Amino acid sequence: MRKLIILSVLLSVLIQAEGFTQERKKTPALREQVYSQLARAQQLVDAGDVDAGLRVLQEVERKQSSMNSYERAMLWNFYGYFNYGQDNVEKAIFYFNKLVEEEALPLALEQNTLFSLAQLSLGQENYDQVLQYLTRWEQLVPQEQQQKGWVLKAQTLYQQGNFPQALTAINQVIQAAVKQAQKPEENWLILQRAVYYELDQMEQVAGVLEQLVKHYNKPEYWVQLAGVYGQLGEHQKQLALMEVSYQLGYLAKESELLNLAQTYFFGDLPYQAGQVVAKGMAEGVIQPTLSNLQFLSQAWIAARETDKANEALIAAAKLSDNGELDAQRATLLLNNERYQEALSAARQALEKGQLRQPGMMHLVIGMAELNLENFNAALQAFAAAKQFDEAQQLASQWEQYAEAEQQQLESLQKLSDVIRSSS
Repeated sequence: MRKLIILSVLLSVLIQAEGFTQERKKTPALREQVYSQLARAQQLVDAGDVDAGLRVLQEVERKQSSMNSYERAMLWNFYGYFNYGQDNVEKAIFYFNKLVEEEALPLALEQNTLFSLAQLSLGQENYDQVLQYLTRWEQLVPQEQQQKGWVLKAQTLYQQGNFPQALTAINQVIQAAVKQAQKPEENWLILQRAVYYELDQMEQVAGVLEQLVKHYNKPEYWVQLAGVYGQLGEHQKQLALMEVSYQLGYLAKESELLNLAQTYFFGDLPYQAGQVVAKGMAEGVIQPTLSNLQFLSQAWIAARETDKANEALIAAAKLSDNGELDAQRATLLLNNERYQEALSAARQALEKGQLRQPGMMHLVIGMAELNLENFNAALQAFAAAKQFDEAQQLASQWEQYAEAEQQQLESLQKLSDVIRSSS
């Protein structure tokens, strides 16, 4: 149960009433007998005897026909706070509404209650009622004191989906604060950002996020701003902001680190992409899933880090049920003149199977054997490769080349034997 503050509210209103009633219908006096009963009910409730406090209120209510409007208003005020303290918001609204329908209220009491009714109605998602209460409240409050009402109105209009008017209201609040050289409150900027987002005004979203970064410097604002820069096509700003966020330790989630790595990769910085992913995996933030390991291998291949790419492909291949990643590894190793390793990877790829272009693996085997001067093995591999459409033409060319190389080597061997025998 919320702690009730009825007596303090009552005293506050009594203190303010005199100054606020000069231009209004005179407020009747609150008699001591009524005040003492309300105070007694407050004491019982504060002591934890809610039922006894409620019985005292009911005794007062039975005499309402003999009470003046101000005394009834204070009774409804107590009931309102009592029900609010019991988490019965609908009943609290009912009694606060009875209060503002009484005549000759102190201005402060009417102002405070109308604003409370607007807030409670917002919580109940009764948006039309919120705006009605705020309209009445604005008629009682000088314009220079209406800022908090603009915020509530902006929130309500946003919830109604009336984004243009919500924007007008929240901009009014923020502009008033800036004019007075005050920092806009964080929740104002968050609401303004949300409205601009709903209106698909992404440049303005970026501007608001820049203010949130400047004034409140939270990690999520840096990350969100970088994302918006990306949507706007401002990739240099996006990358710069993400780099700073990374250095500050603001990128702590797997998705954030992968986003940074992808930004590096597509920004022609594959080595940095590989570093981010490898470090994230080492720290347990990025999971070594098949897709993440594939991306890591692509980054290392693009960065010409053969050993690291090979390790990533080996790890990824263990998680795959086909030979495609072993095939990639075979091609990588062949291109880097690591022929024995290329042979092993290509054979593993063929053994695992389900290859899109199996003929290319026979071709890789043939080229690796050829470079190792294993001509017969190379010719056998090229012959196998010729059975597949995707490798037929290349295999025929390499077969001819291998035969020529073999003949040349055999000729040289014969010549060497003749020279040796004649000496």
